Amino acid sequence: MKSLKPLRSLLAVAMTALSFSALAASELTVYTALEPEDLSKYAARFNQDHPDVKINWVRDSTGVITARLLAEKANPQADAVWGLAATSLKLLQQDGMLEGYAAKNAEQLKPLFRDSQNPPQWIGMDAWMAAICFNTVEAAKYNLPQPKTWQDLTNPVYRGHVVMPHPASSGTGYLDVSAWLQTFGADKGWTFMDGLHQNIKSYTHSGSKPCKMAATGEAPIGISFAYRGAKEKAAGAPLELIFPSEGLGWEMEAAGILKGTKQLAAAQTLMDWAASEKANQLYNEGYAIVAMPGIAKPVAHFPAEPEKLLIKNDFDWAAQNRDSILTEWQKRYEGKAEAK
Repeated sequence: MKSLKPLRSLLAVAMTALSFSALAASELTVYTALEPEDLSKYAARFNQDHPDVKINWVRDSTGVITARLLAEKANPQADAVWGLAATSLKLLQQDGMLEGYAAKNAEQLKPLFRDSQNPPQWIGMDAWMAAICFNTVEAAKYNLPQPKTWQDLTNPVYRGHVVMPHPASSGTGYLDVSAWLQTFGADKGWTFMDGLHQNIKSYTHSGSKPCKMAATGEAPIGISFAYRGAKEKAAGAPLELIFPSEGLGWEMEAAGILKGTKQLAAAQTLMDWAASEKANQLYNEGYAIVAMPGIAKPVAHFPAEPEKLLIKNDFDWAAQNRDSILTEWQKRYEGKAEAK
């Protein structure tokens, strides 16, 4: 009788190959609001360490992704979120949609950049902050002075020359609105936005679009965020980045696991990497403020000490009051929203 050892060896090799194949076939559906041009870079850096997990991105603006996640609550389609506003993660958390997981290195992140629950249900990545993109060439054509404050933007001289993001569609738009209400108080905040509205050309459904429009000269002034302004300026656009003296609204990009995912192990691997030193170095390529202390290096065209410009942002308040703020905002200003 022939030995069974060769057959057993072949079976062992086959089982190992099947196991590897199953591992290699791990795929994650990841919802995100990261800038479109950054998606391949983020996936590639992650796959350098974890080639066995493929990321399938679903990308849109913050408000759109948030609404989609909430609509899919009963039948989640995403495994994880990587690169969405912390206020959006808090909304998902309030609805019991996030899976708790203590990512490796999570304790090394700044306390503000990790959920206080044990285990955490989300981790922060970086902070993006408001900025005004001011096209010096276009402004000169209309004799527009360079604004220094948010209040300056209510000056009638800017009528029809300002674009900003729609807060229901864009996380940048919502961080602006919630920051103005926190900075000025409710009454003065809405009064400020009434004055600003008189000068608005349109409300865009993308946080980066106002700065892109300023860069191309479609509008002299775009209320956007510093990352996009720095990128357009570095590419040669005639922009000045203005950081208003009253303080800057800001948000955290964050990551988390959707409860009910069938790819839990792979999603946990993604969270481990998202909290790693390598990931924070990646975030710092575009953002001057990152979650892990000691990592951030200066970013071109950003202010030297950006954290000093940020308002004291109450993320819980911003999340809890989001629906009522957006309802009031749309009642007042929806007429100038660009077509979807």
